[in-house]
Amino acid sequence: MNEPSQEKVILVVDDTPMNITVLAQILKERYRIKVAKDGERALKIARAAPAPALILLDVVMPGMDGYDVCRALKADAATRDIPVVFVTGMSEGGDQARGLGLGAVGYLTKPVDAATVMGKLQEVLG
Repeated sequence: MNEPSQEKVILVVDDTPMNITVLAQILKERYRIKVAKDGERALKIARAAPAPALILLDVVMPGMDGYDVCRALKADAATRDIPVVFVTGMSEGGDQARGLGLGAVGYLTKPVDAATVMGKLQEVLG
């Protein structure tokens, strides 16, 4: 029988395959992983069932950046309650404040480590 957390879907959004691989390796034992390499695909996955329990979202991506994706998620009644955690190489205080101001619940800087990622997910998802 699966642990309850294995039923939770985490959507990883990043345009760099290596970053997706790193996060998937960290999360795969406890969560179902869905992946999007761009903002438009992320929005489609977020709106589909089962909805993600949490979205790990890169900021710097071609086309829609992570801020645009977060803004769109929070503007849509179907996705506004999905917690968003930005995962990015941008570490300036203003970047973090901007992400949190758009409705994100956390901000992780790259390179990520397993303990920090799992700690943030535990904090957000319980």
